[in-house]
Amino acid sequence: MIEIGLCGWGDHSELYREAGKDKNKLPAYAQWFRVVEVDSTFYAIQSPQVMEKWAAETPDSFRFVIKAYQGMTGHARGGKGHHPYESEAAMFQAFREAIEPIRAAGKLLAVLFQYPPWFNCTRPNVETLRTAKARMADIPCALEFRNQSWFTNEMSEKTIAFTRREGWIHTVCDEPQAGEGSIPIVEAATDDQFTIVRLHGRNTDGWVSAGQPNWRDVRYLYRYNETELSEWVERLRRLEQLTGTVCVLFNNNSGGDAADNALQLMAMLHQLPPRGSFKLPPPKETAQQLELFE
Repeated sequence: MIEIGLCGWGDHSELYREAGKDKNKLPAYAQWFRVVEVDSTFYAIQSPQVMEKWAAETPDSFRFVIKAYQGMTGHARGGKGHHPYESEAAMFQAFREAIEPIRAAGKLLAVLFQYPPWFNCTRPNVETLRTAKARMADIPCALEFRNQSWFTNEMSEKTIAFTRREGWIHTVCDEPQAGEGSIPIVEAATDDQFTIVRLHGRNTDGWVSAGQPNWRDVRYLYRYNETELSEWVERLRRLEQLTGTVCVLFNNNSGGDAADNALQLMAMLHQLPPRGSFKLPPPKETAQQLELFE
């Protein structure tokens, strides 16, 4: 099974034309897709009440991939130990308690641990992964790297074997090949039930723009063309033979392209959104997108 969705649901105005001024966009999103990545949890651990609300306002068949809090993956400013919790154990416990309503509703696919570009392949970092996985107990967890050292020629097979052995779900990434802070497409599955695919776009210049004004907007400014999506159709079909569900999440949000590309890929896979048929919007020109930042 291949399920397609987006990273976040609040930035895709084209999906909500019929919702009027209703600020509650998740139910409208769920008319188009059956899965979503929750990104707000990266910036702050949400309350269980918020999670309960999200679970209640989505259909029974809807599923969530929830991004791990930045303190759990070493992104927090100041490095390890800089988070508003008395200990790392307390931080992990707070996160587990927060997501419990979604898990109890049977709507949790996985928690996504995306590690930063400086998290390289070393013995201490391997132990960090083991500790994180142990603290999550039996909650399904997906692993995404942003450092190339995990997937060099000599390490790629070892990394995949470690991921499988330790019970992590492999995340296949499509992102710009921009040096040490990016990883290649590693077409593999480490879990019989579930594999994540995250499509970040291929804006090489934007990928290395951290620290510049609007860098988050520039990094994910990209629209996949039909040829690129056709290549992914073939990859997804191969992955589908290795794992129960392949969850595809589009993260190329900056120019409003994620929803369009997701619907386009669904059409190529002969899928329909939950609401039924749809009409693809006309293609955008890259130049028009870039004008947003002039």
